[in-house]
Amino acid sequence: MSNSELLTSSYDFHLPQKLIATHPASPRDHAKLLVYDRSTDTLTHAHFYDFEKFIPKNVAIIFNDTKVIKARLFGKKKSGGKIELLINRALNAHDVNVYIRGKVKIDSEVFFDEALRVVVKEIHSDGSRVVNFFKNTAILRFEEILPIINKIGHVPLPPYIQREDNKEDESEYQSVFAKNEGAVAAPTASLHFTPQQHARVCANFPHAYVTLHVGSGTFKPVEAEIITEHPMHSEYYDISDEAKRLLDSTLPVLSIGTTSTRTIEFYARHKEMQRGEANLFLHPNNKPLRVNHLLTNFHLPKSTLLMLVASFVGVKKAQELYKAAIEHEYRFYSYGDAMLII
Repeated sequence: MSNSELLTSSYDFHLPQKLIATHPASPRDHAKLLVYDRSTDTLTHAHFYDFEKFIPKNVAIIFNDTKVIKARLFGKKKSGGKIELLINRALNAHDVNVYIRGKVKIDSEVFFDEALRVVVKEIHSDGSRVVNFFKNTAILRFEEILPIINKIGHVPLPPYIQREDNKEDESEYQSVFAKNEGAVAAPTASLHFTPQQHARVCANFPHAYVTLHVGSGTFKPVEAEIITEHPMHSEYYDISDEAKRLLDSTLPVLSIGTTSTRTIEFYARHKEMQRGEANLFLHPNNKPLRVNHLLTNFHLPKSTLLMLVASFVGVKKAQELYKAAIEHEYRFYSYGDAMLII
């Protein structure tokens, strides 16, 4: 492995603004699909509705069934000053890690509709805050917050989409098999499946679900000069018994998305832990042990997600694939097109 694979600068690239997808493909499965076959070193340009044609035989398919919550809230301080709050992740039953746009101090209160109130407990150097949520005077458990924010919150579209969320996003920024609430970003490779295609794939292949609640740290660029010095964020995961059975088998695995991949690979290294906190950073110096094939979207420059792709193909090939995608005007990021590495 060359030293260049550990340099953050090796994962940079220029993306024309017009290739950042601001809306999903419609229908979902009409997104483009770039297929890279490592055994023959060949590229195929297709569409997602052809996905099944490219799935290798005798594989187990693992999906992430996390569900995106309406994590973006708009409220006011006692003074009347406006506040924007983004839920990042639950730390325990009552403590929630959030980002707040607007000045707050410890013990600051923020007021929202539906008698929802937040009290700031801690302020962290990374810009995040730890808060408790209250309904009137009663402190709320995280699961009690969810139905309230479902009424008053907004879909937490990634910042590069550069528009306000709308009614369409409530269904489009969610996989058709989303089940367990807790993510603040969608597992985007999953967004390409229509209900019909998902049902077909499941009828024809052994499959199972893991849950990884994607946090906003997934968008955080690597700022360290050497990628191994990047402090990787952690996210809650849960591996179903059926997924455990498949992962403990000898079947090759096709992972649907980087989030499923991080979960599977964390389990491959810590088999006694079926649920907990995963903070695994995959890159060319830390390659996959269990995942054989990957479906993913096209990711941000200098992101841990691009480094994860490079853990499968190397940084040089990852750059070649991204160059080909740009030349063929694939759409990038959360609402963009897909790539299958087999």
